[in-house]
Amino acid sequence: MPYDVEKSYTVFIRDVHLAIAGYIKHKLAPFNLAPEQTFVMMLLWKKDGLTQNEIGERLGKDKTNITRMLSNLESKGFIRKITCTDDRRCFKIYLTAAGAELEQPVCAIMQEAGRDLMDGISEDERVLLHRLLSRIKQNAQIDEALDIVPVP
Repeated sequence: MPYDVEKSYTVFIRDVHLAIAGYIKHKLAPFNLAPEQTFVMMLLWKKDGLTQNEIGERLGKDKTNITRMLSNLESKGFIRKITCTDDRRCFKIYLTAAGAELEQPVCAIMQEAGRDLMDGISEDERVLLHRLLSRIKQNAQIDEALDIVPVP
């Protein structure tokens, strides 16, 4: 039996992810921030001065992606990179004044987006959704850890 892409949960989850990312991208457009860049900023708003490696680990992104995101944020004037004193290959990332000023309006938009996206979904359904998505994430991590390629 051939793989039916129209009935694929993995494709559907990807489509949901893309729809959410597009929605958030539209909402953040006035701030010149992409959704993934916003996650970096949120980490820095919580704790300024993280290393590039710490950011990558917390976001589950490889060094290349983090380097690109940080470079873009730096060129926009939202962050600055400072070389670690004990290791010249290490950079600590700090917010600029312009980056710090984005916290309140961007967090308000992200909270609004969360409310909008969960509109019409009961608390019980939200708990179930979280449990199911956590299980899928866990299953994916197990497959990754065991180097198993799922068969469709």
